Amino acid sequence: MSVLLDRRDGVGVITINLPERRNSLTLPMSAQLVEHVRTCEQDENTHAIVVTGAPPAFCAGADLTALGEAQEEGLRAIYAGFLAVAAASLPTVAAVDGPAVGAGLNLALACDVRLVGPKARFDARFLQLGIHPGGGMTWLSQRLVGPQTAAAMTLFGQVLDADEAVRTGLAFRQVDDVVAASVEFCGAAAKAPRDLVVATKRTLRTTATYHRHEDAVETELVAQVASMETPAFAELLSAMRERISRQA
Repeated sequence: MSVLLDRRDGVGVITINLPERRNSLTLPMSAQLVEHVRTCEQDENTHAIVVTGAPPAFCAGADLTALGEAQEEGLRAIYAGFLAVAAASLPTVAAVDGPAVGAGLNLALACDVRLVGPKARFDARFLQLGIHPGGGMTWLSQRLVGPQTAAAMTLFGQVLDADEAVRTGLAFRQVDDVVAASVEFCGAAAKAPRDLVVATKRTLRTTATYHRHEDAVETELVAQVASMETPAFAELLSAMRERISRQA
């Protein structure tokens, strides 16, 4: 398979594995991405997802042969992979240490967090290829980095390296070994009760659309009360009380 899935310490690691083509997405590869995301979501032992690409690239975009032959249906099939990541119920981290171009940029943007290595490069490149941006790239980029940086990337062909990605907020942190660091980064989610992780991500998405603090308080209150009624909370609370009593 050109897209691999393995599990490390409660984290599903999805790797686009077509290095000779710089991990360019084909329609079958997009379908494999969808399948792997669903597999992670259905596995109770998987609490988070890391998406990466086999060196030297993260993902160089859609395969130009497939792109050239695509009409609306084909474009939607190409989108399907990164849209599955964007819609994932589990937390997602993009581990980027190479070019993320076009649809590959969209795949990185679709994740909740991006960690970058020194070779990371974020390149929209749609206009240079004579094609309009797609897959929600204009919306995703403006939400993450604001209209000015999004315009610089999309209209003026500016490519962000690792330092610029962190500076502009496109990436959270620069690290040396992006995959290992990303799996470690997922540790808190991997150790927390899975239902709580999923519920918290769902609340983040919900409250992101709110304009009033009061609405967020009410939404969180319902979920917080429900979490306090779970066996997992009772166990964690009991363990915490025991630690406190030993220290007293």
